[in-house]
Amino acid sequence: MKTKSIIFILLLTIITVSCSKSVEYSKEFKKQTSGKYLYNPDELILVYYEGDKLLLNWKGGEIKPVTLSENEFFVPDMYKKFRFVQHPKTKERYLSVIPEDNENKVTYDYLKVAEDYKTPSQHLVDGNYDKALAGYLEIKKQDSTSSYIRERDFNSIGYNHLRKNRYDEAIAVFKLNTVLHPNSSNVYDSLADAYLRSGDSLQAYNNYKKALEMDPHNPRAERYLKAYKPKM
Repeated sequence: MKTKSIIFILLLTIITVSCSKSVEYSKEFKKQTSGKYLYNPDELILVYYEGDKLLLNWKGGEIKPVTLSENEFFVPDMYKKFRFVQHPKTKERYLSVIPEDNENKVTYDYLKVAEDYKTPSQHLVDGNYDKALAGYLEIKKQDSTSSYIRERDFNSIGYNHLRKNRYDEAIAVFKLNTVLHPNSSNVYDSLADAYLRSGDSLQAYNNYKKALEMDPHNPRAERYLKAYKPKM
């Protein structure tokens, strides 16, 4: 059954692509529809035009959708049909997914955001840690189990900075992780490690102490506290 489904999808895609229409987009339409659309709390779809060719950028790759009309297109990579819509009350613009079972239904799926809008992960890459944290906290507020705020992912980013001796960046990321995951001993252990490598033994002590309080079986924290205490 799986093989038949794949073949069916491939055939449907080929048929749809062959039906792609040549559309002349007006300047006003391009202006209204090009820009950033919020695909999820930490991911964008970029819509732009090269002449009369509609293009998307999603997950870091350029996509050439199949144009069905000025306002509708099909994206094989997502296996979805879209239309551009404007909310009648808010006047905000959206990418609307066209349901297979009811093509006349209008939904407001992916909001068009301002040109200077950045996702939390983009702020993180740019070193805007306060803005990144605010964005991640909003994601956590909506879904505390979201894959976009996984402790291990921030830990990995922090240690990547440490390997390159970027201590300030590592400390900032580990601090962010302590706010998002305040009940984890590991986040304080990592923050202590970053402070220790940066030469701040007092902050290393304070955070190893907190890590040990949360997990009495943390050997690294225990060793450091024993070694550091006599020096105090």
